Amino acid sequence: MWGDMKTVIDGLTAAMGLREISAHEATESEAGRTMSDGMVDALWDSGLMTFMNTPEAGGTEPSFLEVINTWIELAWQDGSLGWIGIANFPSAMAASAYLPDEGFAEMFGDPSKRVTAGGQFFPNGVGTKVDGGYLITGSWNFGSGTGHSDYVACGFMPKVGGEMVFDLLAGFVHRDDVTFGDNWNVQGLRGTGSYDYSVAEVFVPEHRCFGLFRREPYRGTSPLFKMGLMAITAAGHASWALGVAKSMLDDVAELSLTKSRMSDMEPLARRTTFQRNFAHHTGMWRAARAGVVEAFTAAEEAVLMGNELTPLMRADMRIAATYATEASREIAQFAHLAAGTTAIRNGSRLERAFRDIFTGTQHAFISEKTYIDSAQLLLGLETDKPGL
Repeated sequence: MWGDMKTVIDGLTAAMGLREISAHEATESEAGRTMSDGMVDALWDSGLMTFMNTPEAGGTEPSFLEVINTWIELAWQDGSLGWIGIANFPSAMAASAYLPDEGFAEMFGDPSKRVTAGGQFFPNGVGTKVDGGYLITGSWNFGSGTGHSDYVACGFMPKVGGEMVFDLLAGFVHRDDVTFGDNWNVQGLRGTGSYDYSVAEVFVPEHRCFGLFRREPYRGTSPLFKMGLMAITAAGHASWALGVAKSMLDDVAELSLTKSRMSDMEPLARRTTFQRNFAHHTGMWRAARAGVVEAFTAAEEAVLMGNELTPLMRADMRIAATYATEASREIAQFAHLAAGTTAIRNGSRLERAFRDIFTGTQHAFISEKTYIDSAQLLLGLETDKPGL
């Protein structure tokens, strides 16, 4: 049994242990447009690939703070690596917590297998209800982490008796039944293997499907599982952006000690304008991280005490995630401009991080609609927004 084999790990320590190999593998991952085999193996060997799973699937039931710190560290090392953390870890977690026993046994029943899940949960597919499951047809963009995933998430809406039912479901499809596009040619996050993909009338048993907004786990006792995939995804986006932004702050601070700009004999660190802006953006980063930690741990504590995860709590988490993303993008712009021509040379961490953050922050999950939906709740104009 998984529960007998699992080793409790500290996510942050495990992530920090990957610094040397991630620095070595980042270039290969970018060139291959998907996470390198060496990096995937290292993630498995570190225990992080099952870190967020239920204990029955080798997980450790971490707190939100542990997960946030782990994701920040991975994104600090490499934006693509951090993105894999916020894509693969929660996808496998969702399968381990929200699938009924038969589906769980099918995916996780053999502890010797390295079961990775990735893909897109947005309901771009249609699942025609048939005996025992659904025939799913659809196409999805940005299937993050699918380059090395055994199972691919396919969000869909069910059709029952010829009629569409307004219910958002996700099914886990084996990669052998998925058609992938060879089209991940992008500015940033090149190493994430976020290929477009499609399925055509693929049968997916009902036991490998779950409701997208489900917050009642079949297994696992952590509040994390009772907060649902939307909250976890929000924390992931915030943590990822914070990690990439922090890497740029740290790198430009180190660079400033030796770099001087044209016609200026003093190193950048001696310039008062740089000092002021560096302090300002450091404060912005700390405030953004504090807001994320406060919103997510407060909601987690409420759930731990047996309280309901209210619409206002969900709004607070999404506001914190979107603000952290926007703040991180501004921090990245400062660091890039301050670094001058150093930041435009291919292969530098600053150059890669700049491309990554201006790619990752295009995601719809942290768009202005999040602010608008949240404001409508805060102002009492609406009583709930299920998409938050």
